[in-house]
Amino acid sequence: MRADKEQGVSEILLRSKRKRARKELLLKTAAYFFLTLGGISMILPFLWMISTSLKEAQAIYTFPPKWIPDPVIFEAYIKVWKIVPFARFYFNSIFVAFCVTAGQVMTSAFAGYAFSRLRFPGRDKLFFAYLATMMIPYSVILVPVYILMVYFRWIDSYKALILPAMFTAYGTFMLRQFFMSIPRDLEDAARIDGCSLFGIFWKIILPLSKPALATLTMFTFMASWNNFMWPLLVTNSTEKATLPVGLSYFQEVYQYTQPDWSLLMAGSLLAVLPVIIVFVFNQRFFVEGIKLTGIKG
Repeated sequence: MRADKEQGVSEILLRSKRKRARKELLLKTAAYFFLTLGGISMILPFLWMISTSLKEAQAIYTFPPKWIPDPVIFEAYIKVWKIVPFARFYFNSIFVAFCVTAGQVMTSAFAGYAFSRLRFPGRDKLFFAYLATMMIPYSVILVPVYILMVYFRWIDSYKALILPAMFTAYGTFMLRQFFMSIPRDLEDAARIDGCSLFGIFWKIILPLSKPALATLTMFTFMASWNNFMWPLLVTNSTEKATLPVGLSYFQEVYQYTQPDWSLLMAGSLLAVLPVIIVFVFNQRFFVEGIKLTGIKG
């Protein structure tokens, strides 16, 4: 009798385990299915951009559309450098994005270290006041900053493109939170050895903050590279125009005719390449930063 009860209990437990296993399998399958759909929906426009850039002008409007060009033509990638000063746009974007990224990471690191480690009167109030600027919409500050640029006579110059974007409350907040998670014992040991405040910051804090710095670098570079509104406002000549603004020049070239979509897609693809390269090289630090943030809460 007792053996029958034990056998019945074991069968019930086995059935419940099988139900849980089937339920988990269904949930995993559904999750993978929706993630796959999301990935396909995101990569399809990119694949279509590549396909269009390699087609003849007549083949772009064929129906049903063909994903694989026949024949494959690279003429658009050559013409894009000749019709507009694309090389100049590329140089401007690289120079501005590099300066803005370096400036934002540097100022955010210094400010984050000051707000997280140094003690001075009104530190927390000043930090919250600085953090409150994140609540102001970007469109609200465009006009005042533009008036400042006019007052300083910086319109149509690299200073107007770079200097206003070198300071960010988001980067300061992000690095401050990461710096606060670093044990203070390391700083105390370095201070006993005679290390200065700047030495602690340079030799201890920054090397331990590579994931956070790489994440901020990637976000800042992508935002600066893709910025369209501010360069459009403060640049008047093609000599200072960046790539997002420069791509709009293709519409002016074909203002009274049908746009050459293969040319525009080739230029867009060339504009996306640096962002992909930055993400590929920083992906390891970016993922590590997400994991460390989740562990430290």
